[in-house]
Amino acid sequence: MDQIMGGGGGFPLETWFWEMPICTRWWTTATVLTSGLVQCQLVTPFQLFYSSRAVFQKSQYWRLLTTFLYFGPFSIDLLFHVYFLQRYARLLEESSGRSPAYFSWLLVYAMTSLLLLSPFVSMPFLGHPLSSTLVYIWSRRNPDTLMSFLGLLVFRAPYLPWVLMGVSFVLHGTVPRDEFMGVVIGHVWYFFNDVYPPLHGGSRPLDPPMFWRRLFEGRPRDETANGINNEIAVAGAEVPPPEVR
Repeated sequence: MDQIMGGGGGFPLETWFWEMPICTRWWTTATVLTSGLVQCQLVTPFQLFYSSRAVFQKSQYWRLLTTFLYFGPFSIDLLFHVYFLQRYARLLEESSGRSPAYFSWLLVYAMTSLLLLSPFVSMPFLGHPLSSTLVYIWSRRNPDTLMSFLGLLVFRAPYLPWVLMGVSFVLHGTVPRDEFMGVVIGHVWYFFNDVYPPLHGGSRPLDPPMFWRRLFEGRPRDETANGINNEIAVAGAEVPPPEVR
């Protein structure tokens, strides 16, 4: 019984859930809950997809987020998408350090890029290209990792996005525009974070700005220390010198 309960620390599923980094945890939760709401007919997919007209003319701003959360009704396909989402989002978030500032800024960049490109490719739901963006970035950062497809095809991680595109093309008979769009957006991020800095003196133009980091990390220690030192110096300057008798 103790093993079933996860070694006394709760169910294995509960342990798996709380071990996920915070951004991945809540994105995965929101994805499952959104499909559950549709399954229970509390909302419909027509209320969730992204439409610039609905957002900016009818003030339906929730669509800016729900378009990234709906992958379809409960099915094997949904489980497949949730698995890829949480696996590669988790790997990237864990590699970005303890602070969620960097990974959340990556999500903001990718989501904004997809929203801007969506009207040109007629793609109302953007969760799949967002997860494809994360898969591409992870694959480029792990060039020596070996992957296996159905135990038959063994390849290195950088080929993973292209293998997934090939599988999608075979299954659906159409060019996977969503995955291709994710690759393009992911490559821009990868270039400016992993290729560009060593060539330009460490400059990282896509790093989160200071105001974004402060939302998650608070004020940096050195900035706080400088502020305290400045206050001490000002207080010392305000103290009048002793009178000479």
